[in-house]
Formats: sequence, C-alpha cells, structure tokens
Amino acid sequence: MKIIMLGAPGGGKGTQAKKIAEKYQVPHISTGDIFRANIKNGTELGKKAKTFMDQGLLVPDELVVDLVVDRVAQDDCENGYVLDGFPRTIPQAESLDAALAKVGQKVDYAIDVDVPDENIVNRMSGRRACVGCGATYHIKYNPPKTEDVCDICGEKLILRDDDKPETVLKRLTVYHDQTQPLIDYYTKSGVLKQVDGTVDMEDVFQAIVKILGA
Repeated sequence: MKIIMLGAPGGGKGTQAKKIAEKYQVPHISTGDIFRANIKNGTELGKKAKTFMDQGLLVPDELVVDLVVDRVAQDDCENGYVLDGFPRTIPQAESLDAALAKVGQKVDYAIDVDVPDENIVNRMSGRRACVGCGATYHIKYNPPKTEDVCDICGEKLILRDDDKPETVLKRLTVYHDQTQPLIDYYTKSGVLKQVDGTVDMEDVFQAIVKILGA
C-alpha cells in the first residue's frame, strides 16, 4: 500500500499520515526526515542536498526524487509507506511514477485532506507556542489552563510568525499554485481519494480507513 498524502499546510495531513502509518504498520516518510537522515549519515545524496540547503536554495527535483526512491527501496517499506510532503509538483509526481515503474511499483492512493483556506487560517492563527519549552497549544482546541501561559513551564505563549494570518495566506497561495495541479494529476491516474478535513480528527481518520480497508 503506497500512499501519498495531499492537503494544504495546516490541514492536518501530517497527523493523518502518522495515524495511517501506526495502524497499518508502514513507515511514515517525510522529505524533511529523509534530508536530515542522509545529512546526518553523511551519504553521497545527503552531501549533495546539504550543498543546496546551506545556500538557502531548494533541493532540485531530481535529487529529491533520488532521495525518496532510495528511502522507499529500503526493507521496512516492503509492505508499503505513507509519503508526506512529497511530491509537491507535477514534475516531482512524474519523476516518482517513472522511478517506481522501473521497479514494478506504483502509487496506490493519493489522499487529499480537503480543508477550505478560511478554516486553515482560523486554525493556524489560533496556535500558540511556548517561548520556554516549545510546547504548543490552540486557543480553541487545546487551550492552556491560564491564558498565554504555558501549563508545563509557566513561560509566555506566543503566536509564531509562520502562523500569522498573512503568512498562512502566502503559504496557501504557493500551495494552490504548485500542488493543486497534483489533485488533477492523481484524479486522472484514478488513485485520488478526497476526505473532508473540517470534521473531527478521528472522523477524518475513519474516513481514510474506510478508503484503505480495515
């Protein structure tokens, strides 16, 4: 079962990816984790990726695909995996399909956790992070016992810059420009499944389980 998670930043796809990985006993793979592991282990691909990252540049598609394909070829991916945060663009999706086809594999499901922009802005602008220990809260869904004070260490809670409405809207614009076409791409491939991401987290997961089978 090879699954790709799609959805806007802050839409909850990462949470669902972890839950799928846990239930079906398959690895949850994010490109960030792959980069970090390869750089830490000093692999050839890791060294190449680091040269771009050190300059503040995006790692080229070709190299990202190589890193992902290298990861999914490992033994723990034998029964499948959940890809989170990749592919982000049509060229990446095409490269991934081509690389998988070479080893007789294909993507089984592309699951889109669908949440309207307005909901995401409200959701993310309600987040608060502790300046002391880094604990996270949400003013509506997971509020601290005392307003703007961390339950754990008593330090101040802040709204991070990347959770501010104007920043979230910018990120959503980039998402729609780049990643929205992937929804059309995977619809044509016949593997796209859409779930309503506005309902309770557990209900979203049950909808996904229904698609994948118990």
